[in-house]
Amino acid sequence: MYFKDLILSTFLLLLTIGNGPMLQGQPVVKHGPPVPVNFCISSDEKELFRMINEYRAINNLPPIPLSKSLSHVAALHVRDLFFHHPDQGACNFHSWSDKGFWTPFCYPKDETKKISVWDKPRELTKYPSRGFEIVYWENNPLVRDTIIMVWKTEEYFNSFLLNTGKWQGKTWNAIGIAVYENYACAWFGEVPDPEGEPYVCGNKPVKPVQDTVKPVVKPAPKPAVKPKKPKSVKTTGMKADSLAGKPADTLAVRSGDSTTNPQKNVPLPKDSLSGTYCIIIKTNLSRTAADQLVLTLQSGGYPQAMAMEKEGKFRVSVFESADKPTVMAKLKEVKKRNKDAWLLKK
Repeated sequence: MYFKDLILSTFLLLLTIGNGPMLQGQPVVKHGPPVPVNFCISSDEKELFRMINEYRAINNLPPIPLSKSLSHVAALHVRDLFFHHPDQGACNFHSWSDKGFWTPFCYPKDETKKISVWDKPRELTKYPSRGFEIVYWENNPLVRDTIIMVWKTEEYFNSFLLNTGKWQGKTWNAIGIAVYENYACAWFGEVPDPEGEPYVCGNKPVKPVQDTVKPVVKPAPKPAVKPKKPKSVKTTGMKADSLAGKPADTLAVRSGDSTTNPQKNVPLPKDSLSGTYCIIIKTNLSRTAADQLVLTLQSGGYPQAMAMEKEGKFRVSVFESADKPTVMAKLKEVKKRNKDAWLLKK
């Protein structure tokens, strides 16, 4: 039964060849928003990316850089395919539903000289050019070994991986990978991604600390001044020689009629330390429920909505920033629609 399903899915995918993308004479599409700062890919997706470049290396081809923007587009698409199934009737796997914050698209039915599904990267991210997609589906949840096997053995997919056929002579400078439940897709682009590479979930890179060591500057020589005779200091409750070795914050020095304490080493307030603040609206969700909620939020005015995993459970964030005043202002806005929203500092 498994092999029948695999053959059927392959046949359906071959039907997506249809009308190929027009590479010239297309209008400029306005760039979309930046990729959410908390976007990440799974370790399996990163491994599938590695396997693709390993396959290219065997065939004497250079590696393709991993793209944050194209991976984000791929992640949105596989979830749209799984939850909303826009691939119905005359629409194939490259189609997008009307359930998201993107423009719906039935491919190849809606394809024209002025409108192309391959402009999705420019619509959904700041990626400056088009991207081209391959999609794989089967009845069972996917594993990367099956995905790479099908992509390497089917000529349509293989032509993308090795720049053969209609893609001969093209240079891929960006690739995005996403796998979700029964769907996997890869987006290829000829232009480098200005957003760089995504990080693997759970391994968020730490920004390097800037060098704060100041250069040594020799002080200018002070003019000779006749030293003043120090004022007498009285101590309360202890002898002068017993003060030696005492920490500064234990000394109270009486001068005239007032008592003063030398300044202590006061730690910085917690809120002044660097960090990222997230607005959380739901916690303790399953992966499927969290992803469904994220899609709903993204189409409802929260393009930065993202699922965050902790100990096998997921929480959903609608906004994230390192600037606390900005997050607090956003939290007031979010609470008007989600009164249980709260602030998390990562």
